[in-house]
Amino acid sequence: MARAFRILSPNVKSLPLALAVSAVTMGFAGSAVAAANSSFLSHQALYELSLVKSRANSISSARGRILYSFTGSACEGYTSEFRQVSEMDNGENKVTLSDLRSTSWEDAAGKTYRFKIDSRMNDVDTGPIDGIAERVGDHITVKLKQPQAKTFNLDGSIVFPTEQIQHIITAAKDGKTILEQTVYDGSDNGEKVFNTLAVIGQPIQGDKTIASPDPSTENDVMKSTTRWPVTVSYYDHDAKREEGEQGPLYAMSFELFENGVSRALVLDYNDFVISGALGKFNVKDAKPCK
Repeated sequence: MARAFRILSPNVKSLPLALAVSAVTMGFAGSAVAAANSSFLSHQALYELSLVKSRANSISSARGRILYSFTGSACEGYTSEFRQVSEMDNGENKVTLSDLRSTSWEDAAGKTYRFKIDSRMNDVDTGPIDGIAERVGDHITVKLKQPQAKTFNLDGSIVFPTEQIQHIITAAKDGKTILEQTVYDGSDNGEKVFNTLAVIGQPIQGDKTIASPDPSTENDVMKSTTRWPVTVSYYDHDAKREEGEQGPLYAMSFELFENGVSRALVLDYNDFVISGALGKFNVKDAKPCK
């Protein structure tokens, strides 16, 4: 997973695509250099979703799958395709079925981000989101086609999803343990912005014995690749600050490889926790930059 993503829940309609992560002090020039020097792995991954715990009996069961495909290079940009199908039961004979699909393209310099998101809840189409965000000077201009035609500007320090992951990897390699950034991914109504706080753990070398191996840790390409345990908390950027600290909307934990792949996902939505175990993993061919 070369970007952060948010798993859809009955109470969370949005998607970060991610993985789901840039320092607030890091300007656009620094982020462009980092992204251009990245070496993301083109791959396809299947994650099996299951309920870990339910607080206050909010739901009784949950299951589903995420199919994620990431391709591209620093010279041609990065394309992500994401589909999540999930089923959740609140314990009162009320089952919520959701089907979420998204595609996006982001250039390696973090200048342009195109996105389209389609979702259905209990066979009802909730309406597509379609737009493009472009970095122009000291700001980002977003042009939405759907859910309604609209143009607006965002602060230029905001980062896009693949750029978000690149900053986490760069920070991890530099030995940093805390990273803050503001992220735009086109989710919700296409206007949502998130503040994020990433906590990065100590590096795990690829040759270290793992208690619970999966297709990523057993893949020959990945066996020598360093990874880090990461927890990213997402906050509402527009929420009014009240007395006390603002709690996150949700938090996402995962192990992030230095090539952008993620394993061992855990999504904490406050009321319940869902895990995403990597069931299948395939390395895809990528065209090298000329």
